[in-house]
Formats: sequence, structure tokens, C-alpha cells
Amino acid sequence: MDVAVQPRRFVFEYAQAAIIAFMFALFVRTFLFQPFQIPSPSMEDTLLVGDHILVNKFAVAPLSFSVERLFLPITEVGRGDVVVFRYPHDERQDYVKRVIGLPGETIKIVNRVVYIKKVGEEGYVPLLEPYGNHKDPGGVPPNLDNYGPVTIPAGRYFVMGDNRDNSLDSREWGFVPHENIVGRGLLVYWSFADRPQDGAQAAARGETSGVGRLLSSAGAFFRWTRWNRTGQVIR
Repeated sequence: MDVAVQPRRFVFEYAQAAIIAFMFALFVRTFLFQPFQIPSPSMEDTLLVGDHILVNKFAVAPLSFSVERLFLPITEVGRGDVVVFRYPHDERQDYVKRVIGLPGETIKIVNRVVYIKKVGEEGYVPLLEPYGNHKDPGGVPPNLDNYGPVTIPAGRYFVMGDNRDNSLDSREWGFVPHENIVGRGLLVYWSFADRPQDGAQAAARGETSGVGRLLSSAGAFFRWTRWNRTGQVIR
């Protein structure tokens, strides 16, 4: 009798462990962390095309119970945060930008320089932006180099890409509601250089077999992974 029961118990225990692991992974992805891939150069040089990033979701998530706030490190969205959010005009799309202006502030851009007037203060202060760059002049409409002034509504944020000449952002399509923010960028867990020519090169070499493609893919993984970006904290 005992010998017959053991295999069933073995299968049950492994199935139970698999279910628990799946539920834990689902919980982590839904409430704690979520991976995203960077598809465009709008955040260069902070984030590159081909970067795979991990987003901290619970750090900026609105919690409904005060008890949760006692245990989870919830923080307000702050200026300079790199955030992933659902695009306000099509929430099926996820965008990544940097928070520049906070609710209630007035913002203007003069000859590419961002000026902020904080709530309750008089006058504008230029924003120091060591992350910002203009590496592709003419990449966005010229009127985006001069903007505003506009006052940011309550519960909204003004966001911009670090690569200002190649980023359509709040200058063009408006503010980001707080409820659209998915989370704050945490780190780059993997980065892979874009190589659109690989398929043609593999075909030219005659790598049509399954083994050939497998070896080519394995080799490409090691050759084109940007190892120096692995584990890089997003700032």
C-alpha cells in the first residue's frame, strides 16, 4: 500500500510547488515588479534601445488601506524619477519618460532650458538636468524647444524624454495622470544591441538547420549582450 501511494504523493507535492511558484510569480508581476523592453531612443543615454528594465510597481502604487502603507515603502512620484506609464491617449501602450514637473507647478521651456515655478513660490528657477541631451537636432518640431508657460493640474505630471531631440512627450501630447503610472524604473537587468542585419547574414552563411540557428543564437547572445549595463541602476 505504501509503495503505491508514494508516486502519487510525489506528483502531488511537485504540482503543489509548481502552483505556488506560479502564484508567487503572478503576484510579483502584478503588484511588485514588472519587466519592460526599451524600443526607442527617446531616453538615451539613460536607457538604450534593447535595454530590458525592471520596474518597481509598489513604490508609487496608490494603496487603498492605510495598513499596507505601514509595511510597503510607498513614496510620492518625484521630479527626476524615470517612470513607466500607460500613454494617456491609448492606454494599451506603455511609455517610459522622466518626471520633470509636479502637480500645481508652472513650467516653461525657453531655448531648450526648462524653468519651474514651484507651488507657493514667486519666479521661475532653471532646472539643472545632467541627464538631458540634444543629440539629434531637428528630430522634433522646433516649437518644442520653446514651450509654455503652463500650470500642471492636480494629480498630473509633466514628463519628458532625456533625448530631447528624439522624444515626443508632455510638450506634444500633455500631462500624465497619476493613475496611469505603472511604476518607477529600478535597474537594467539585461541589454542587447540591435542587429537587424543578422537574419540576412545567417542566410548568406547557409545557417538554415535547427542546430545552426541554435548555435548562431547562442553566439549572438554572448557577442551582443551589453554586459557593462547588466545591473545598472536607473537614475
